Amino acid sequence: MNRKLDKFEGSNFNAAVSIIKTLRDSGHKAFLVGGCVRDALLGLEPKEYDITTSALPDDVQRLFKRNVPIGESFGVILVLIDDMQFEVATFRQESDYSDGRHPGDVNYTNSEVEDVIRRDFTINGMLYDPIEGQLLDHVTGQDDLANGIVKTIGNAAERFNEDKLRMIRAVRFTSRFGFKMDVETFNAISENCALIESVSKERIRDEIVKIITQNNPGNGIKLLSETGLLKVVLPDVHTMIGVEQPPQFHPEGDVFVHTCLVLDKLHENTGGIYSPELAMGALLHDVGKPPTFEVSDRIRFNGHDRVGAGMAKGICRNLKFSKKQIERIVSLIREHLKFKDVRNMRQSTLKRFLATPYIEEHLEMHLADCQASHGMTEIYEYLKDKLENMEETEIKPRPLVTGIDLIGLGYKPGPLFKTILDKIEEQQLEGIVSNREDALDFIKRNFSH
Repeated sequence: MNRKLDKFEGSNFNAAVSIIKTLRDSGHKAFLVGGCVRDALLGLEPKEYDITTSALPDDVQRLFKRNVPIGESFGVILVLIDDMQFEVATFRQESDYSDGRHPGDVNYTNSEVEDVIRRDFTINGMLYDPIEGQLLDHVTGQDDLANGIVKTIGNAAERFNEDKLRMIRAVRFTSRFGFKMDVETFNAISENCALIESVSKERIRDEIVKIITQNNPGNGIKLLSETGLLKVVLPDVHTMIGVEQPPQFHPEGDVFVHTCLVLDKLHENTGGIYSPELAMGALLHDVGKPPTFEVSDRIRFNGHDRVGAGMAKGICRNLKFSKKQIERIVSLIREHLKFKDVRNMRQSTLKRFLATPYIEEHLEMHLADCQASHGMTEIYEYLKDKLENMEETEIKPRPLVTGIDLIGLGYKPGPLFKTILDKIEEQQLEGIVSNREDALDFIKRNFSH
């Protein structure tokens, strides 16, 4: 069918068209393929443009001098135009996926139909000819897109056996677009979910992050659970299911329901613009509740912030997050109960709390946490007001004295130095001392040599 897609525009699209024209002028077939076609049909602006062609990798490299053979054995060449890059892949057939990801046997073909039927999902298997303005759909992708269905191309179990990560990708596309999953596709995941363990932790991590930072993150986690994948990739999150909470504080339901709501509120509040670290913090902020569950005067989770921080460190290490990312995620979990005490904090303690690295992320998680439970956001508003009306120098003042000053006063370097400097910072934050002379006098009066 002929159909101009309005979202195909801009410099990236024009550059992609120029690649296709060059390939066509050299006697090769060439089309836009995959996510860019899907997104344009949904009225979304594509983030990247992939091209599929009958040209062999050597032909592509000959025609485009600025190239990187990122997957030459699979017929994938990265073509560079100005500061843009495009994956150009040769039509191919694949078989013998012995490692559950890479085909052991790749055969190039001149047929675009043979190429698309080895792809993952029907909504990702459509082609677009930007020269003729023609959409080519050999896999019922357009119908499934219109009906809001995520379905594999061909036999679902076979597609997942070729690349196990496709099982999580099916969940991601379903939740991101608010679609439903085809029954055969869902059943194939449920029956084969344990096989996801053979996929590298890095690839699993990347898919989880996409699920919790894109549309409908809470439903994405729920669907991971329904398919059986959650119990395999994030067993500690799965354990939250059915863990009751005190209804006076959590009328929404159990810990798992609450966590999914927090993710949804976070996405809603930020307009979908937030870091993977904040998303993981929200996902794991109550991961310490199941092991600390107890019933006394009411349901309690004593120390779940501390326990959860330790568990989150292990989970994130297993998923191969970087050390800096883990520190940021763990801090969100370790500090999230401090908010309930802010009105009783001394000025120095409050200012130190406001000086916490990435405090804005802590506030965003606290807001979502409140909205997903009791609904009281007064503390969030109180702290936002403090941050907006305090000068940065009030929260993070320059030190009045240093270790060199202490040596000058006759103190010997050692643990006492930190005690003295911390005390002076506290006095400074409380507004008791405000200059170097007062600070030195305070030290002389309160600390012996």
